[in-house]
Amino acid sequence: MDNNTLFTQSISLKELGIENAKIHYQLSPEELHDITIQSGQGIEVSSESLAVNTGEYTGRSPKDRFIVKDSITEDKVWWGNVNIPFAPEAFDALYNKVTAYLSNKEVFVRDAYACADPNYRLNIRAVTENAWSNLFCYNMFLRPEVQELANFTPEWTLISAPGFFADPELDGTRQSNFAILNFTRKIVLIGGTGYTGEIKKGIFSALNFIMPVFRNTMPMHCSANVGQNEDTAIFFGLSGTGKTTLSADPNRKLIGDDEHGWTNENTIFNFEGGCYAKVINLSEENEPDIFRAIKKGSLLENVIVNADTKEVDFEDVSITENTRVSYPIFHIDNIQPGSIGKNPKNIFFLTADSFGILPPISKLTPGQAAYHFISGYTAKVAGTEAGITEPQPNFSACFGAPFMPLHPTKYAEMLSKKIKDANVKVWLINTGWTGGPYGIGSRMKLKYTRAMITAALNGELDEVGYENHEVFGIAKPQTCPNVPSEILNPRNTWEDPELYDKKAIELAQKFKANFAKFEEFANDEIMAGAPKA
Repeated sequence: MDNNTLFTQSISLKELGIENAKIHYQLSPEELHDITIQSGQGIEVSSESLAVNTGEYTGRSPKDRFIVKDSITEDKVWWGNVNIPFAPEAFDALYNKVTAYLSNKEVFVRDAYACADPNYRLNIRAVTENAWSNLFCYNMFLRPEVQELANFTPEWTLISAPGFFADPELDGTRQSNFAILNFTRKIVLIGGTGYTGEIKKGIFSALNFIMPVFRNTMPMHCSANVGQNEDTAIFFGLSGTGKTTLSADPNRKLIGDDEHGWTNENTIFNFEGGCYAKVINLSEENEPDIFRAIKKGSLLENVIVNADTKEVDFEDVSITENTRVSYPIFHIDNIQPGSIGKNPKNIFFLTADSFGILPPISKLTPGQAAYHFISGYTAKVAGTEAGITEPQPNFSACFGAPFMPLHPTKYAEMLSKKIKDANVKVWLINTGWTGGPYGIGSRMKLKYTRAMITAALNGELDEVGYENHEVFGIAKPQTCPNVPSEILNPRNTWEDPELYDKKAIELAQKFKANFAKFEEFANDEIMAGAPKA
């Protein structure tokens, strides 16, 4: 159905300050796909997906993300180099420049919403300069029924203007690109960057403030799925740790792959209507659900395409290692109807430890769970960034610090209470290296990680023997179905066990140094979850 024909006449952007624009409202994915190709901004690849290049920015720019400091946020936001304050009057002036820039132009408008649970729904109007950015909004936000649009009232507005560049001296930004949240005016304002992740994370950041402050709901940077017995599992983890891959399980229904809320009514609901997956080294063999989801309607970003065959080379990272695809969740066959599940039975913290120290699976006490949640550890491998020649620890509080406006302990306290109230089992999963650090050891085989998670979900690790890690104190199972026992203790996989001990202590010290800034806010139970070194 051509929604544009039905609704163009009723849409005006004058109240946003955008005058005389040619408005394309609620275009279908097919129309946005075709417009992008006709404008020369994208190409169709062999899978019939659309492929675009996002320009200078192929990832988020955390130092250019701001929150307007006003009466709503002043005493609640954890201000610093994650949540950078922006003056209300500076926002108003910059907003007026952006809307003047979009006036008299062709723009794409989409009404959508976030939060699958109707009790928590947040209506959004997205105004984008590019057709493919609007396709991203179609894929990633939840899609109202046609009949809902006639009386749709947006609560938040998102404006994306990649072609507008700020003047830092005049506009108060750090450089020409920016992503700014204004909780009083309920606006996400993005300029100077075409990277669509800023759109997704702008709304996520807003929800990470709205849900705990106003809705008494825990927001989570996690994926979630549900088994045949309605048992929900959630997976926390930073980019590259396996959230999307491991939650796409053929034996379980996907609730969502990245952003969720955990309510006081004991439900887990998806914030989103789609998935935004990394596609570096993607193969049908290792990640069949994601591979098959890349079809007409999906949007590939910054991939290399063979000019003759139109085949995508997923191993070619010459533009960026952060190659991505967005697609609506219904491109996955095995999804949970309504994108809502019950209280989780199991929580998995995923880390890609390139030091090769942490066990591939371990069970956490509530105190350890809170400690590791606040720590949010993974490790960058050598060569992924300029100047990195050996593994580097990467701590991101709550497994999503760049998107968390409140102090991390606020989210940790909510999680700890819910873990205890629902009697949830919490596991730490190392999807990283075994047998030594990156460059010496090897990446944990995906089939073993899947087997360990399956065993935990099926209760097969409830009765096995456990041994506490010598340094981190976390409980390692001695056996696990379909997994060689020798890899369950990482010390056994190193050629030099004494070197392992030394490196384990060094990593523990890095944990403690990172946690120092949280200690004054952490209770005794959380501190007891720290490494012993």
